[in-house]
Amino acid sequence: MLIRFSVENFKSFNDRQELVMIPAKKLKTNREHVIDLDKVSVLRNATIYGANASGKTNIIDAIRFAKHVITKKIPMESSKMYCRIFSENQEKESRFEFEIFKNGKFYAYGFSLLMSEQMIKSEWLYELLPGKDTQKMLFERETDTNRFELGENLILDEIDAMRFKTYKIDFEDNKTGLFIQEMNRNKKMNKESKLIFFRDVFEWFDEDLVTIVPDQPITHFEYFFGDSGGDRINEIIEFFDTGISKVKIEEISVSDLKSKIPTKIAEDVLKSFKNKLEESEDNMEVMTSLRTNTAFYNIKGSKGEDPVITTIMLEHGNATSDFEFSEESDGTRRLFDLLDILISNEKNKVYVIDELERSLHPKLTYKFLELFFEHLEENNTQLIISTHESTIMDQELLRRDEIWFVERNKDNVSHLYSLDRFKERYDKKLSKAYLEGRYGAVPVFKNLFNKVGE
Repeated sequence: MLIRFSVENFKSFNDRQELVMIPAKKLKTNREHVIDLDKVSVLRNATIYGANASGKTNIIDAIRFAKHVITKKIPMESSKMYCRIFSENQEKESRFEFEIFKNGKFYAYGFSLLMSEQMIKSEWLYELLPGKDTQKMLFERETDTNRFELGENLILDEIDAMRFKTYKIDFEDNKTGLFIQEMNRNKKMNKESKLIFFRDVFEWFDEDLVTIVPDQPITHFEYFFGDSGGDRINEIIEFFDTGISKVKIEEISVSDLKSKIPTKIAEDVLKSFKNKLEESEDNMEVMTSLRTNTAFYNIKGSKGEDPVITTIMLEHGNATSDFEFSEESDGTRRLFDLLDILISNEKNKVYVIDELERSLHPKLTYKFLELFFEHLEENNTQLIISTHESTIMDQELLRRDEIWFVERNKDNVSHLYSLDRFKERYDKKLSKAYLEGRYGAVPVFKNLFNKVGE
């Protein structure tokens, strides 16, 4: 679970900005949106508004960028991702920090880097102790002084001490990577290890945090192949009134696959599937998927069997033939992606989605959020979205402390703030007040015609 995220000197964000998922103390509405953890409560949602170019996408980008650096590497294009509004920022560090809850413990993990030189400057990991209102240092690193330190209260056994020493020696001169990733090259760390926090925190970024950009397909539709997955999909898709009466899985041949997508891609996917089969145990079923913006194919089978290739077909009422996924509208295809969030049984996921409403009718966006809050209450799933859709700015749907705004100042620097600071009445029509500019974060149009006539 995400508790807090902060960013500094990244794109349009100059000074430190925070997205806080802790509920306001006196706000009692929509109590089901609050997840109670050990001595801390967090919100299930944060919805971020802002005018075009205000920086709302940049807060999503900051989370996505940090995840990429942590789990992969510093992107090549990052050399100009510092806040270039002020020239001195080229020589200042950019900082990213997450407060999270994982496997019963609270952690604060962060790093800083000099974007212009693509160089890690520092990295830190603390265990937070909410009941004691304090924190315990687990690990700190500074590359300029080549300092690697574990918390003084960590007593390591011989195996852990040797593991840390080995990785530390191997990593001492590395200024382009993060040590948390290095510590996870070996997945065989014992659960009783005093260093298990490195694995737990890394897994949160690698597996629990899911970031999605507007044109990115969200899912490979694996949920269709689970127990009763198809029945659940048909139930929900009917609720959204898309005109689809039934979703079906249809088997196709290898030649059909090659006729629908470039032959080279089809051959690469089939080769990848074959390699998985060869590495699998006897009688073990292997599955792989291919997903594009307009199509979906699944391949599964076991050793000694011909692969079974399937795709999605859609039934529309009394139509004389079924429709392919590619024939559906952008909005319907987008909805199928979002259904993965509603169907998934995985717990403690944090979905971060830029422009949730892309290609969706406002009512579909509203209904999706309704279902999210209704069906995932027990899964401790969080949803962080950016949007322009004012119709969901409704206090029956969202709490005040779940609504955030990003606004540029006169220097074009972005600032992030919560609606809760306005303390609006529960019966206030928020969307109307927002569009009238009461909360800021809306476009300001200058009078072009008067200037032309001057």
